[in-house]
Amino acid sequence: MTATDDLIALLKKHWGYDKFRGSQEGIITAVINNKDVLALLPTGGGKSLCYQLPAVAQDGIAIVISPLIALIQDQVSSLKAKGIKALGLTGKMSQNEVIQSLDNAAFGGYKLLYLSPERLQQEIVLDRLAELNISLVAIDEAHCISQWGHDFRPAYLQCSKIRDIHPEAPIIALTATATSRVISEIQSGLALRTEHVYKDSFHRPNLGYTVLYTENKKRALYDAITDHHGSKIVYVRLRRSAEKIKDALIQKGLTAYAYHGGLSSLERKAALTSWMKGEVTTMVATTAFGMGIDKPDVRAVIHYEIPESIESYFQEG
Repeated sequence: MTATDDLIALLKKHWGYDKFRGSQEGIITAVINNKDVLALLPTGGGKSLCYQLPAVAQDGIAIVISPLIALIQDQVSSLKAKGIKALGLTGKMSQNEVIQSLDNAAFGGYKLLYLSPERLQQEIVLDRLAELNISLVAIDEAHCISQWGHDFRPAYLQCSKIRDIHPEAPIIALTATATSRVISEIQSGLALRTEHVYKDSFHRPNLGYTVLYTENKKRALYDAITDHHGSKIVYVRLRRSAEKIKDALIQKGLTAYAYHGGLSSLERKAALTSWMKGEVTTMVATTAFGMGIDKPDVRAVIHYEIPESIESYFQEG
C-alpha cells in the first residue's frame, strides 16, 4: 500500500470521502514530510482537513491556533464524533482546568489541541506546550498575522512563539484570502522555513452577486433580509453602524445581534452562539466577524457599507 493509499484509507475511515479535493493531497503530503505550508483555500474548500488528517496520520499531537472559541468547540465536537481524540482550551477554564487539559494532551492519546492565540501569552501554557510531542502546528485565519488583522486579534503576533519552543514541528498557515503583501507578512511573521504556497481557485459557483441601486437603503435592507429564509449577515465598517442597524432591525420586528470589536469576549460569544443556533437570524457585523464561520444555512451576505478594500470584501464574503 502506498502512502497515498494510507491517506485515502484514513480519509474514508474518519471523513467518509473517497478522494481529496483541490490541493488537499499536496498540502497534507507536504506537512507530513515536515514542510512548512501556506494554504490559500476558499471558504468551504476543506482547510481543516489539511491539518486534521496529518494529525491523525502521525505520532504526537497537533496544535491548532483558532480565533473563535465557539468554533473551537464545534471542531472538537465534530472530531470526537469521528472517533478522533481532540480537546480545546476554552475561555472560561480555570488555571487548574487548563493544567489538567494540558496533562491530558500529554498523556491521553489526543491528536489535536485547539487554543486561541491569547493562550500563547500565558507562561504556564507555553511551558506545557514545550513538553509535548508536537506533530505539527496549524494557524487558522493566518491573515490576522499581517497588518490587515492587527486590529482584530493582535495576539496573533505571538504565534511565532511556538516556532521558538518547537522549531522542528512543521507549520501550516491557512486562510481564505491573502494578497502578495499579506502572504509575505505571514511567511516572515511565522518564520516559515519553506515557501510552499498552495492556492486553489476562489470561484464559488454556488454564490450569486448582486449590486442594488436604491434611494432607500434601510428599506432595501429590510426587504433583502425578509426575502431570504435562513441566516443572514449584514456587514458595515463602523461599530456604531452595527449597533444602529441592529436596533433598527429589532424595531422592525426582526431578530438581530451586533458583532464588533467594541464588545466584550462574553458578549461576542453570546452573539455568535445565538446566531449559530438560529436563535437570531441576522448578524450585523464589522469585518471582525466571519473568520472561520461554517454555517450551512447562510442565505444572504449584505454589504450595507462599502468595504475598505477588495481583500476585505472577499473576506466578508
